[in-house]
Amino acid sequence: MNLKPNKAVFLDRDGVINEGVIRGGKPYPPQTVAEFKLLPGVSEAVMALKKAGYKIIVTTNQPDVSQGKQKMEVIEAMHGLLKKWLPLDAIKVCFHVDSDNCECRKPKAGMIFEASKEFNIDLKKSFMIGDRWRDVEAGQTAGCTCFFLEYDYKEKKPAQPYIKVQSLLEAGQKIISGTF
Repeated sequence: MNLKPNKAVFLDRDGVINEGVIRGGKPYPPQTVAEFKLLPGVSEAVMALKKAGYKIIVTTNQPDVSQGKQKMEVIEAMHGLLKKWLPLDAIKVCFHVDSDNCECRKPKAGMIFEASKEFNIDLKKSFMIGDRWRDVEAGQTAGCTCFFLEYDYKEKKPAQPYIKVQSLLEAGQKIISGTF
């Protein structure tokens, strides 16, 4: 039996789905569940993408856990809220730091490849939406079309090609309408 491959939208978490915390021009994840808030338009965008037939998969680096700066229970509580608020198919998390040289930490595409196998996803018909160069590079490596939320962080910018957008809602509208 040959099942038709799925298409997916891969989403970074902090700065794409929920509000990030900006310090010194660089983004950081919220530290408490109380600080964990969806960005405007996220629920609408995810619902529309899901209705359009996309698998919705979060791929997030969360190295603060392995560095002892964040408790696993807090991350699990945040992800519990995401699953309650949004129709997500999966949340893939990398807890490593760069020096661990794992395959899952973005900018590597391990989380995307893992989800692709798990959900029979055609990566060429899929999208990555992120707010950092790491997200875009992971999506590019996997063969996805990438959207970049430009917040002018004080860090390197992603390499082209990508489509610049102001929000997940804008990216979702472009994906659904095919105007990218």
